[in-house]
Amino acid sequence: MTPADTMISVEAKPLPSRRNDLALVLVATLVMVAVSALSGFRDLTDAGGDNDNLLRLVEVRDMLAGQGWFDLHQYRMGLEGGFVMHWSRLVDAPLAAIVLVASALTGSMARAETIAEVLWPALLFYLALLFTARAARSFAGAAAVLPAVVIGAAALHFIGIFSPGSLDHHNVQLTLTMACLSLLLDAPVQRWAALLAGLCAALMLAVGMETAPYVATIGACIALLFVADPSGEGRIARDFGLGFAGVSGLVFLTTIAPSAWGQPQCDAFSTVQFVMAALAGCGLAAVASLDMANATLGRRLFALGLLVLVLGAVVVSLFPQCLAAPYANLDPRLKELWLDNIEEAQSLYKLVIYNQVAVVERFATPLVAILLMALGLGRGGSRRQDSLVGALLVVAFLVSAWQVRGSTFSIALAVIPLCAWIAKWRQRAEASPSRGAALRVAAAWLVSVNALWACAAVAASSAFETAEAVKAASVDGNCQGKTAFAALSQLPDTTVLAISNLGSPILAYSGHRVFAGPYHRNVAGNLLALDTFLGSAADARSVVESHHVGLVALCRGNPETRLLVGRAPDGFLAGLTRGNLPDWLEPVAETRGAQLELYRVKLGG
Repeated sequence: MTPADTMISVEAKPLPSRRNDLALVLVATLVMVAVSALSGFRDLTDAGGDNDNLLRLVEVRDMLAGQGWFDLHQYRMGLEGGFVMHWSRLVDAPLAAIVLVASALTGSMARAETIAEVLWPALLFYLALLFTARAARSFAGAAAVLPAVVIGAAALHFIGIFSPGSLDHHNVQLTLTMACLSLLLDAPVQRWAALLAGLCAALMLAVGMETAPYVATIGACIALLFVADPSGEGRIARDFGLGFAGVSGLVFLTTIAPSAWGQPQCDAFSTVQFVMAALAGCGLAAVASLDMANATLGRRLFALGLLVLVLGAVVVSLFPQCLAAPYANLDPRLKELWLDNIEEAQSLYKLVIYNQVAVVERFATPLVAILLMALGLGRGGSRRQDSLVGALLVVAFLVSAWQVRGSTFSIALAVIPLCAWIAKWRQRAEASPSRGAALRVAAAWLVSVNALWACAAVAASSAFETAEAVKAASVDGNCQGKTAFAALSQLPDTTVLAISNLGSPILAYSGHRVFAGPYHRNVAGNLLALDTFLGSAADARSVVESHHVGLVALCRGNPETRLLVGRAPDGFLAGLTRGNLPDWLEPVAETRGAQLELYRVKLGG
């Protein structure tokens, strides 16, 4: 299908059809919010162990309390003075704006935060689902929109990053990714789509480095499409490059302090990402605009190959440290006792061995979608559309095989070929109605809903679980709910010695400070807490005294506690779990037998 054919087909569609997309997506969003409301918005009082959502709320509070726009220190975590977080203010800003407006309307900061925790994820859910539906329409026509809304809503709800209280940046990244893809699919017939897609790609990178593989894939696809079809893709490549470079420069100027412009950071947007984005975006735009560079296939290949060589030379010569693995410099102890035990950082290999249920939950629908595209069964558009959707889906699947967190993207991207598959079977069933055709449509629907795969996997796993496994899984008291920290919030502010899983909740639910938190930049604070808990009581006393610790927190049911106790059965933390209190600690009476037990330090009276 040529761009001209696509233009004719798009113009022939009545405008209300696209307006109907808005209504369908709105209904799906309201249903999602209603489901959460029926549970009493449980996620707002029980973060489910997601430290990032809570720490984002703390960051927003700190900024509203006067912390500088360029100051990303988290002063209440780590050693004295805190440490610099790698997150972007681009996510803090809209959240702070919602809180400010809501507090002005309600007169209550607490109520305003609750509104923000519900409204922000719901808004992102709406946008992500809308762009998914738009992408499905561009990929497979109007018949794919309803399946995209239904299975897309189910998929986005299942991955859990759009539930109330989800303030972390992953939902922003996924929304921008779906927006970028949708705009690029529409780019041949929408004048400003490619420029806006470049804007989205730049923001994807600015919000977090997790999306770097997808940004690189999008850029490579645009470049290769331009090589194959310069007349049809030249404008798209030029506009995308300009949008990508321009917005990257704007982000650099507005979110990075001038004093830090010369400081390269590999894990956050900095001079590294700005230089690479500026070179790549401007280079692509130049190749697409200059006749001397794009007149023939050979010239296009030479020009783009030269651009790739320049980018590679810049990285190797100026930023070689960014060629290493993301956590290559992490202390081996933190890697073993923290990173290797983070669920979302597990590889597919480890999941196959230790968590087969997660394999089915996270990889079933993306794998089905990839197979459909490989066999040509799920294709709904031209080769151009197939290449964009297929490339992003395969890369997301490969990323998720490395770290399961990538499945957030692969599950969402899988919706597009799956809904095209459903639409194709529906059209065949309508053309030749039969019981067999209806069954095939029903089967396509069932296979495409990720939650059904998850339910089937859980049911199968439960049938084979031993009594011991069931008992272990039912252990309660992991200190994930707000109520567990009620007593702590009433005590005078001090430094609390606690495991890293409790770091963000303590900051969010009280005014205390902590050493540890599950963040790779907080090396010194995490190692101090780790060594203290694994060491002897005498060593712990030395740390407590030198760092002015006022409270020690113990959560027996938390997985991290069990891990550290198993690692050092004679250590300080293991002794606390057995009730062996050193003479310099005394229990806080109101926390006896509670999920979170507190012990007051009584050194020096």
